[in-house]
Amino acid sequence: MQIQENQIIGELVAKDYRSASVFKKYGIDFCCQGNRTISDACVKKEVDTISVLSDLESAIQKQDESTSAYTTWPLDLLADYIEKKHHRYVVEKSLEIKPYLDKICKFHGERHPELMEISKNFNASADELAHHMKKEEQILFPYVRHLVNSKLKGLKLDVPAFGTIQNPIQMMMNEHTTEGERFRMIAKLSNNYTPPLDACNTYKVTFALLKEFEYDLHLHIHLENNILFPKAIDLEKSLI
Repeated sequence: MQIQENQIIGELVAKDYRSASVFKKYGIDFCCQGNRTISDACVKKEVDTISVLSDLESAIQKQDESTSAYTTWPLDLLADYIEKKHHRYVVEKSLEIKPYLDKICKFHGERHPELMEISKNFNASADELAHHMKKEEQILFPYVRHLVNSKLKGLKLDVPAFGTIQNPIQMMMNEHTTEGERFRMIAKLSNNYTPPLDACNTYKVTFALLKEFEYDLHLHIHLENNILFPKAIDLEKSLI
């Protein structure tokens, strides 16, 4: 999409919610003052229009992700990728979505009480995922890297305190199931992330971000449950 400086901010956000993060970065109101052009808003905020346009182009550029290639990656590389891409995504987007949910609950919650339940479920999910990812980063992923290193160097495998990798993996998979169910509830409460007719731009952006979050979570869980975990179990068995 070629973005022009005379485009109306609110219309652009309505077409592609990812532009909202850029406007937020520059302190440009895309909701209540979304009827301005990008150029007018940049002049008002005294920010460089070219920089804003460049960031907008980067934000909305589509990136097709095929998961087929991941099956050929070394396990330590896959663990690094999950941690640096998907774990960081959860942290960053949780911080972005929570204030939006607070805002729409405040201004739309009386007419749309389901927003309170959506916010409750998302906050619970974000908190649980933070603990979940710490366990992976501090216990499971280091052991995966240890397995790979042991295989490469022909070292004797040190038996971990948790016994076998299947034990923490089962715990992680159970937690994945819990978060998957939580997001199914969020999707149901939000009518599959469909904003109501009276939704403002912030409302629409929040639902779009929640939908994107769920998509990323599904890919995140797929990479672990279906690729990383089974291969790690097989690798451990080959070293025992």
